[in-house]
Amino acid sequence: QHSLPCFCFCFKQLDRIIIHQQVELLEAILGTETCSKYEIKNHLGQRIYFAVEENGCFDRNLCSPIRSFTIRIADNSGREVITVNRPLRCNSCWFPCFLQELEVQSPPGTIAGYVVQNWDPFLPKFTIQNESKEDVLKIIGPYATCGCFEDVDFEVKALNEMSTIGKISKYWSGFVNNVFTNTANFGIQVPVDLDVRIKAVMIGACFLIDLMFFENSLDGL
Repeated sequence: QHSLPCFCFCFKQLDRIIIHQQVELLEAILGTETCSKYEIKNHLGQRIYFAVEENGCFDRNLCSPIRSFTIRIADNSGREVITVNRPLRCNSCWFPCFLQELEVQSPPGTIAGYVVQNWDPFLPKFTIQNESKEDVLKIIGPYATCGCFEDVDFEVKALNEMSTIGKISKYWSGFVNNVFTNTANFGIQVPVDLDVRIKAVMIGACFLIDLMFFENSLDGL
């Protein structure tokens, strides 16, 4: 409970969040899956949080990119402020009763909201829900997420899907970097006055999008 005021203070002022994956040397050289680690930065490039994925070797190597995981997000003092839980579920539109659902806690132990995959035969679609599972926002991705040397944008929309209020972007960072390290670089843009708990859920949505669409790709190549 002591981590909530610090979390609220940091997130209340943010309308842009940068997430950068750190690649372990063993994974970069041998292609062996290790637990993902991320830096979460503000628009000035200053690290405000870091995140570590927890799961088993079996999940990482045999179930990726649909693996279950827990991602623990901590501030620079090492105090955990957000917990992201993803159960093992299906991501195929042919199994609409068992699509992705991700839970975000902030502070740990207190539900901040959920990310729920919506069935659609053509487009990646998700609903952002609050702690009571009430729909708050929609996320709609492009028909093709390959990028082809360009950034890939998932638009954050109002519930009517008419107005766009932000986006989650997968940044293309160059051929050499992507082919040899396959790093993930994302940006989240949301209104500065968006509820801080929903901002935390947006980070969870970013991790889910990374695992679902970019984990085993060459990130846009």
